[in-house]
Amino acid sequence: MRRLKILKTNHLSCVLLIAMTLTGLATNRADANRRTEHFTLKNGMEVVVIPDHRAPVVTHMVWYRVGSADEKPGRSGIAHFLEHLMFKGTEKIARGAFSKIISRNGGQDNAFTSHDTTAYYQRVAKDRLPLVMEMESDRMTNLKLYDEDVLTERDVIIEERRSRVDNNPQSILNEEMLSALYQTHPYGIPVIGWKHEMAQLTRQYAFEFYNNFYAPNNAILVVAGDVAADEVRKLAEKYYEPIPRRAEVKRSIRSIEPPHRAARRVELIDPRAGKPLFERLYLVPSYTTAKGGEAEAIQLLVKIMASGATSRLYKKLVVEDKKASSIGGWYTGTAVDSGRLGIYAIASDGVEMTDLEDGIDVVLEDIKSNGVTEEELERAKSGFLADFVYGNDSQTSMARRYGWGLITGQKISDIEERPARVSKVSASDIQDAAKKFLDRKRSVTGTLVADGSKKKQADKRKLAPSKS
Repeated sequence: MRRLKILKTNHLSCVLLIAMTLTGLATNRADANRRTEHFTLKNGMEVVVIPDHRAPVVTHMVWYRVGSADEKPGRSGIAHFLEHLMFKGTEKIARGAFSKIISRNGGQDNAFTSHDTTAYYQRVAKDRLPLVMEMESDRMTNLKLYDEDVLTERDVIIEERRSRVDNNPQSILNEEMLSALYQTHPYGIPVIGWKHEMAQLTRQYAFEFYNNFYAPNNAILVVAGDVAADEVRKLAEKYYEPIPRRAEVKRSIRSIEPPHRAARRVELIDPRAGKPLFERLYLVPSYTTAKGGEAEAIQLLVKIMASGATSRLYKKLVVEDKKASSIGGWYTGTAVDSGRLGIYAIASDGVEMTDLEDGIDVVLEDIKSNGVTEEELERAKSGFLADFVYGNDSQTSMARRYGWGLITGQKISDIEERPARVSKVSASDIQDAAKKFLDRKRSVTGTLVADGSKKKQADKRKLAPSKS
């Protein structure tokens, strides 16, 4: 009991001390001598090594500095399409055998595409690391595609879009909102692509994209696990360094988003929808583009405002007013260009969407006008730091943390010093971020309902002449 009283008396300093202690303990538990190594091969390929000796396994990831935002106009989806085609084979690896070989060796593999990167990863026993390096370096330069494989895989990605987007009303809403949020920037184009453009993707387009961007000097290798930097360096020099650097690798020139001067709305009526859904997206800086401390302030703002049962929106809209059955928020800050702050809420039975939206706006305006409390700030910091610590306990999470950071333009120090920067954020920093970035002109508000009759009635009421 005495210990609990001390913690309550000086909560902020104790929380930060405990978080820092936990960070140190987690690091020591993962590897008493862990030191992240970052070096570059002669051909320009970056390598990051994150020792973690708790189990004899490794996570091997290759990140390319290219994503869907680098596609040529009219070829949306080609980055994701090529990700699929990379599993087809090479001169050394038979058609469709890549993942089977990994599986036979007791490993797991996969890949993903985003607006800014395409990444390929394997998790294997440490003695299989040379094998996956040999296989991954081989398909970096020796991809082999047959027309029938390309046509079949094109049908696969179109079906993937149908199941994940076209058959999911919430995904349709999200896609339309992103398109409305970005007026000129390619972040407004879906990573998977527009269906009518996906249907026109060809083997020639795939190879052109591959030859332009898949090169060692456009890639980052991240290896986390039961390894030392010296042994990874030797393997990387053996398998990756012989690949010639590309003379010139240039990302597509991305348009600069113009100033936003008006709030936008997207209203989707779909009979397949469940309970009425409210969403709002704000255009905000990413960790790469934000000024000093801004990204950390936005991160904590979202936690205080919309993350979990102790957040402002949850307590007000779910617990007190009962206008929402669920509510939450997020900050997508790992990006080359802009980031996004998002809020969502599911309306309670019988609650009009306009009432729900008004209630949300009241909470947001209160934060902008009156700021946040020290108690809320302390809780948000401890939550963030705890998440960071727990991320250190996952080999894959560590590999992704460094990969995402570096591929979007951050430095190793930016990644590792984030907890220290978060601890310095003040309540006034949070309020400043709210005033600056919770600007309706920089937002898109979306609603999803199954029946449009109530909306039509509300619109008629708005249009009806007032009685005097």
